[in-house]
Amino acid sequence: MGLNRRTAMKAGLLTTAASALGLNSARPQGTSPPPALTVQGEAAARTNIPVVRDRRASGGRYLALRTGKRPGREGWYATYAVRAPEAGVYELTAVATAPVETPHTEATASYLQLALNGGPFHELARSQPYWYESKPAWGDLSVLDLGELELRRGENTLTFRVTEPAVLDSGTAYALALDRFTLKRRAGVEVREVSVGDGTLNTYRHGGTASLTLTLDGRSGHPRTVRHTVVDHVGKQVSAGHATIPAGETVTRVPLPQLPPGNYRVTASVDGVGSVTAVTGHFACLPALPAVTGAANRFGVNVWATSLVPPSRLDAFAAAMKDMGAGWTRDGQSWPAAEPAPGAYDTAHHDRVTQAMRRHGLSPVEVLSPAPEWAMTDASLPLPADLRHAYRYARRIATRHPAAIQLSNEPDVDVTSSTGDAHAAFVKAAALGIADTPDGPLVVLPGIAQAGHFQDLMLENGVVRYADVWAFHGYPDPAEQGEPAFPGAADEQRELAERLGAGGVPRWMTECGAFFAVRPGVDLTPAQQAVQARYLVRSTVEGLAAGNSRQFWFAGPPLHDDGVYFGLLSRDFHPLPAYSACAALTSLLGEAHFAGPVSGLPAGAAGFEFDSGRGESVRVLWAAQPVRVPVPGAVVYDVMGGPVPSSGGAVTVSLDPVYAVTRAARFTAHPTPPHRAPLSPAEHIVLSQRYSARNAAPNKDNGDAEPPLGYRLSRRTRMSLDVYNFGTASRTVTVRVPRPGGGWSLRPEGPTRVEVPPRGRRTVDFTVTAASGVARRTDHHLRFTATLDGEEVPPSVSLVQLK
Repeated sequence: MGLNRRTAMKAGLLTTAASALGLNSARPQGTSPPPALTVQGEAAARTNIPVVRDRRASGGRYLALRTGKRPGREGWYATYAVRAPEAGVYELTAVATAPVETPHTEATASYLQLALNGGPFHELARSQPYWYESKPAWGDLSVLDLGELELRRGENTLTFRVTEPAVLDSGTAYALALDRFTLKRRAGVEVREVSVGDGTLNTYRHGGTASLTLTLDGRSGHPRTVRHTVVDHVGKQVSAGHATIPAGETVTRVPLPQLPPGNYRVTASVDGVGSVTAVTGHFACLPALPAVTGAANRFGVNVWATSLVPPSRLDAFAAAMKDMGAGWTRDGQSWPAAEPAPGAYDTAHHDRVTQAMRRHGLSPVEVLSPAPEWAMTDASLPLPADLRHAYRYARRIATRHPAAIQLSNEPDVDVTSSTGDAHAAFVKAAALGIADTPDGPLVVLPGIAQAGHFQDLMLENGVVRYADVWAFHGYPDPAEQGEPAFPGAADEQRELAERLGAGGVPRWMTECGAFFAVRPGVDLTPAQQAVQARYLVRSTVEGLAAGNSRQFWFAGPPLHDDGVYFGLLSRDFHPLPAYSACAALTSLLGEAHFAGPVSGLPAGAAGFEFDSGRGESVRVLWAAQPVRVPVPGAVVYDVMGGPVPSSGGAVTVSLDPVYAVTRAARFTAHPTPPHRAPLSPAEHIVLSQRYSARNAAPNKDNGDAEPPLGYRLSRRTRMSLDVYNFGTASRTVTVRVPRPGGGWSLRPEGPTRVEVPPRGRRTVDFTVTAASGVARRTDHHLRFTATLDGEEVPPSVSLVQLK
């Protein structure tokens, strides 16, 4: 399990509150614990949160907060009086709304803060897996495990508070539903938390001093002995001992020995009666040399902080990603929340995420989400029906200081009927909005899940000229739980780009990760942790060797989704071995310029050579079975960045990659790819085909739909070509009438030469006719072209079929 067995609150809440509480009571042997205390949400002694009626609530009523109104200094709060029959540790559960989506509801709420007996407020900063695994209660409410509280005998006050809005379907609001909460007495005291470092997510750099902090979940009336064991990532013990926590205290610190860079697992437990279980967790000793920073850094991580990182953890999380060697983060805000009404922008919530990443030297990539409901029609879903909304929104987001904007996430594998040509028009409009922003961020093409018809059609519409970066995703087969193989996506995308003459456009793998099956309440097993660490290194190395300019791991924060765990951090926000493996990789590879495969290796071994940019050759080596590999003159490091002794100029290489570093003359210079050229007036004209909902293409079925995939037309169909002018001057555009052949013909229903005002739109209507010889359910290309002052306008190319 994670480092905290139950981590509703940091040590400060219990420790600080403990000074005002009675000592943990010793109950005579054989005596039953007191009955659980249940308090109805509507029974607050003081509150400014409305109470509403609902027959499903346990008392027929509950607290229900959903408002955009900013509260006063006290926040939105509810204070309760609780009489405890005896002093001690109580488990706190509540029937309430969770701050993240769960399998039984997409409704979310604000993060709760909690104060006990007039003490300071602390956020219930649990990770997504804890909330996600909550059992359903009724409606959108879940049974939430909120951790432990140490109550004094007699009267106690407990205050729940909300001070941060939540991101909801169509905006941001302060939100909470609370039906009831329950306090259940638990015998004895246990180790609640084991931590390393101060204000970090259990990390420190090699060469520094560190200590282990052991925290109990309550005060005992007599001294308690806590025993601990520390092992490295392969299970070898590196430290063990015990410490005594005096009566009435909850914390002790134990100095750690000097350890090599690596990932370490701690197990701690309390001696004596009442100790239920040992607590297990992780800390990381990072390489002394940090990763390179700035544009030379090739390493990114998906964070999705609004959904996955509690507000109080944001700065520590950003620092941990920076310490891991990431130079870039990938995130995105909800467009419906950021623009709840046309032109009414509210980006403050996500701006704090962007600012936190920037504060810690990270370059944020912003991913555009599906459009708000007010901007869509049944036929345009998930895109805005009017592309001027896309232009304005992208331009607005570009002013919020992201380093790059990606123009959607996996549009090829959703469950809508949107098509490659519609997304291409959206990409052009959004890219123009970004390009028209002074000192605007990089423009990144949508992250494509898989090469195929959708991407081919999007590219045929000429989107590459609008972008600085080509993007795609790649995951191994989910069935490969043992040693996943790096997918062929990177090679496929390189070959596709080269065929289109776009080989010089930087390619980013904006999602790369692996699927590890887990049970609720359990982090990755030690064996899975080892596989995840190996795969992170091997996939990143193979991706860079395939020509990726930058690669983003999915994901950094704790993340459990439908029985699969993705995060580099445990559910208690402590670094897993893959985190440490990433820190070693980014430290040792430096600028990570791929020099070529390593030749002359024994059968079954693989190797890739890189120029670190520091006058070093770095060879990354691994093998399916242990084999000796010559490394003359090299300093060798293990997968965690720790030193590996070599004998006779050779080292044993196995599944865990190793690094062989030698001094070498710097390889040939690596020129920076040219920035996208300024877009011409003709490229500011965007053509977009529009069909009614009854002519929609087939649903993509998560990318599993088979051809035909085009718009489904009748023998005679009316459609429209929207002509957008995103320039600053009025333009006259001449639309050519397509002649698709194959029995298809088009007739314009009005003039094809149109004057389009600046930032305006004009529509040319057409009737499309399929002759009697046109076969049904067969895709045909329909290509619209136009000219502006003799210059070709980028085309609009769709697929159509006779239904």
